[in-house]
Amino acid sequence: MSTKVFAGKTDIGLRRQNNEDAFFISPELEFCLAADGMGGVAAGEIASQIFVETAREIFSDHGNRSEKDTLYRVQKAYCTANEKILEHVRVHPDHRGMGCTAELLAFFENGFILGHVGDSRTYRLRNGLLEKLTQDHTIVQQQFQEGLISENRIKDHPMRHLIWRAVGIKDELTIDLLTGKTCAADLFLLCSDGLTDMIEDDLIQDILCGGANISRKAEALIESAKAAGGLDNITVVLVAVP
Repeated sequence: MSTKVFAGKTDIGLRRQNNEDAFFISPELEFCLAADGMGGVAAGEIASQIFVETAREIFSDHGNRSEKDTLYRVQKAYCTANEKILEHVRVHPDHRGMGCTAELLAFFENGFILGHVGDSRTYRLRNGLLEKLTQDHTIVQQQFQEGLISENRIKDHPMRHLIWRAVGIKDELTIDLLTGKTCAADLFLLCSDGLTDMIEDDLIQDILCGGANISRKAEALIESAKAAGGLDNITVVLVAVP
């Protein structure tokens, strides 16, 4: 059994009528995920749940995974969920436009594989410093990387939520994949944009550096996002490496 400590929490927020986010944690299988559905009431919920159930199936055995096997399973989870969401839309055309962003973090021996699609994010706190491991797949982030807009315009840009990559939107899905080594006392955060739209990275770092256990840290992150307005669903998953 893993000695890593996992915690997860999701909240509807203060403005939404339903929660289209989903998360899953498995200390035994050493993986976790966070997904943010898109496509309106019911449809977005279904998309994020399809991603959860697909990943659970693909990571369902208890064998020790190699780096190669872990990478294969992460990729398969995204590609299979993409196919399942597209098939759902073919059967239910009124759900056209549904999809989800998704973060999937899986561990092997002394390393990890991270899959990323959309504008949910994964961070790592190491030696008291917070590092964003992912880049948002949004139009404004792309414009920033191309030098068309300045960084300080991203947060309040009217098109900041326009996503150009998500699970279940196109037949071909490109996944950002990151492989790395874990270090003692690393703390990973997977979250939906309902957190990062509401609070700055400096506050996230302060909360994660606090002395509370990770369940309380997850709660504190969500409460801070709600205190700042809670405009969207908020999902937080934390993994502490011993």
